[in-house]
Amino acid sequence: MKKGLIGKKLGMTQVYSETGDLIPVTAIQLGPCPVLAVRTQEKDNYSALQLGFGSRKAKNLTKADLGHLKASKQEATPPAIIREIRLDADPTQEVGAVLGVADVFAAKEFVDVTGITKGRGFAGVVRRWNFNGGRATHGCGWVRRSGSIGMREKPGKIYKGRHMAGHMGNVKRTVQNLLVVDVRADSNIMLVKGGIPGTTGGYVIVKNAVKK
Repeated sequence: MKKGLIGKKLGMTQVYSETGDLIPVTAIQLGPCPVLAVRTQEKDNYSALQLGFGSRKAKNLTKADLGHLKASKQEATPPAIIREIRLDADPTQEVGAVLGVADVFAAKEFVDVTGITKGRGFAGVVRRWNFNGGRATHGCGWVRRSGSIGMREKPGKIYKGRHMAGHMGNVKRTVQNLLVVDVRADSNIMLVKGGIPGTTGGYVIVKNAVKK
């Protein structure tokens, strides 16, 4: 069954299991997420929930966005981020409902977390693609360069997909099959085992694991 929520990465910490094992976890604030719109098979040809998370100033939104939020009575405190969560069947929630982490997820589940990775700027091949580089001794002037990237007369070009220096990071990535260690309903916080993409304070989308 497909399900998901929008949240914010709070950072990493560690907790002890019932057997005394130390588990590295990432704390995610999931919710409260107001339901802004409902998509059904009859009307939209697919099933989904349009959710919001966070808050921003109403003066920074267009009139079209504010009009869209009036149906869910969120125009006074518009959400900072709006995303749709695809579902297997038509949702039972109505517009204006508010979902918390305990309404969707539980401990011992597996989830997929999607976020925007940290931006690293312009990076060379050693950092970006883990190239070895050359020797740093005996007068060698080739240390962190890429080396040969193409041929001469034939075919006389550089093949597409060649690993070269360039922009690194700031792309959407998904980490799959993360174990939910704990769900704290009172504070809408989920603890997942391991790390997730993005910076502290970055927005993430948590869905049920597709491979479990």
